[in-house]
Amino acid sequence: MLVTGSTGQLGKTITNHLKDSEYEVKLTSRRKPEDMSYEWVYSDLLTGDGLEEAVRDVDVIIHAATSPVKNSELIEVSGLERLLSRAQNIQHFIYPSIVGIDQIPYKYYKLKYKAEALLENSSVPHTIVRATQFHGFVEKLFLSKPLFKRYVIPGSIKFQSVDVKEFAKHLLELSKEEPQGRTDDFGGPDIVTLSEMAEMKIKINNEKNKVMNVSLPGKLYKSFLEGENTNSSQKTGKTTFEEYLRNN
Repeated sequence: MLVTGSTGQLGKTITNHLKDSEYEVKLTSRRKPEDMSYEWVYSDLLTGDGLEEAVRDVDVIIHAATSPVKNSELIEVSGLERLLSRAQNIQHFIYPSIVGIDQIPYKYYKLKYKAEALLENSSVPHTIVRATQFHGFVEKLFLSKPLFKRYVIPGSIKFQSVDVKEFAKHLLELSKEEPQGRTDDFGGPDIVTLSEMAEMKIKINNEKNKVMNVSLPGKLYKSFLEGENTNSSQKTGKTTFEEYLRNN
């Protein structure tokens, strides 16, 4: 098994779950991972350097490499195309994606959707699984830096956040199955507003912070307000945002 993006949050979590497994594991990324318990191969999706060596003698790939901010199109689309061109003999290519990317007008999400289409139109046997946002992502983006003892947030927007460890386990379970094409989404157990999430954090940590709810203009805000990033029929995860806060 090859795990790309092995130094990222999802990649590292997958790697941790692979310890003591029966898999022969290979990792690839531009930076060396801190844990060198496995074979590691340098590769760069921007240039294609190292990709042939990375995929050599590999049956399954979990493609955890991603770049939401820098060189997004070159990594998400062109980089995936480079990887697929060298992975024609792969038995199962697993692509973690994001719930709502076909509905939310955000550039990174549009690129993920384009990458899905690229994979679907390829000859590589694959499984695409979309997840809702990770608990830690929501907390870091919206609830990490109070301003004058206030969380100034678009509090009415909805999230169905999920534990990254649970999603990593789900990907590994999928790796044992036959390629499924686009499979069921993987969502967290609860759909709550950002204001509710902030109030949970304040209560659990005995903070003196308050919540200031702000509205934002535009289609992006509206899509999150309407819950396009959620899937109420796929509440697969077990760990709630409240439980995540209590354990971190």
